Amino acid sequence: MKAFLDIETSFEGEITVLGIYRGDGTIIQLVGGEITRSNLLTSLKGTTTIYTYNGSRFDLPIIKEKLSVDLDDFFVTYDLMYDCWEKNLYGGLKKVEQMLGIKRRLKEVNGWVAMELWDKYEKEDNKEALQVLLEYNKEDIVNLPLLMEELEKRGGDQYARKSTD
Repeated sequence: MKAFLDIETSFEGEITVLGIYRGDGTIIQLVGGEITRSNLLTSLKGTTTIYTYNGSRFDLPIIKEKLSVDLDDFFVTYDLMYDCWEKNLYGGLKKVEQMLGIKRRLKEVNGWVAMELWDKYEKEDNKEALQVLLEYNKEDIVNLPLLMEELEKRGGDQYARKSTD
């Protein structure tokens, strides 16, 4: 089964939200203290391939550092950013989505705003800020399969070969 993964971090570099969109349509979002090695591996049970955007340089190294789990040891990991580069689609996920016509509701939220939202939640117990952060993370993970579909339309069946979904 495929899984699409994205993390959010705090200004201090801690993982604040770990989002997983599984191939069966399940969305899992671990928040704050819920983000543990055990919870992560349980959430990925049955997964064969993990897809990310810039995950090989950001998400996976941070998960390895903070949770002491190298996801490359357990799963095939596939960073869609490099496929975007092969098709001259450069920039962060939001910019690439825009170029490909993939819709996003929270256009004003980016990585910096995500850290500010976590800060508001932690310091002020602002539950609304947490809800916006969770929605932002959800858009990131549910848009990854859409990105993959758009890349497939532009040539390439490498995703089918990378996964046993």
